[in-house]
Amino acid sequence: MSTGLGTLLLADARLPVGGHTYSAGLEPALLDGLPPHRVPEYIAARTRTVGLVEAAAAVLAHRAVGGVTASAVDGTEGVGVDTGALADAHEALLARSPSAPLRDISGLLGRGLVRLADRLWPEHPAVKALRTLGRAPQRPIALGAVAAVMGADEAEVARVSLYDDAQTVASAALKLAPVDPVDAAGWVLGAEG
Repeated sequence: MSTGLGTLLLADARLPVGGHTYSAGLEPALLDGLPPHRVPEYIAARTRTVGLVEAAAAVLAHRAVGGVTASAVDGTEGVGVDTGALADAHEALLARSPSAPLRDISGLLGRGLVRLADRLWPEHPAVKALRTLGRAPQRPIALGAVAAVMGADEAEVARVSLYDDAQTVASAALKLAPVDPVDAAGWVLGAEG
């Protein structure tokens, strides 16, 4: 799989990993009175906080598995998986996620990514490393490792992580509030600035 297609696939909300069921906290925010016209501010705040932490964790996971691509499985490239660094990144992210429900949801989303990787690259060293964590890896950790398998570089990993968070909120808004889909697309584009 080419790097471009792999990262596009990871950024696709239709990827069968369960992301379509998650609102990234938008549902409770709307129930608590957040007006739909303030969703862009919500996305911007998440990008500066949760989004940056998760993107950094995804990059650390990517580094821990050595940026090893799927072709490395056949022995043509060096394999550099550091399971200790992967576990450290995972534990650090868990420590920065004080809410048990958020850790549980992230674990479910991470498990979906591991399931995908298990089906496509079951013998890949990075996929095997994800299984050593002892619990479902948090979504950013799984995302970074799977992106490495697909051949993405660190910048692509960070971009996909940030995009996924913004589009998760925007697509949830379409289900939860009277929002024009064109506006939701504009919110995601606006998050880049």
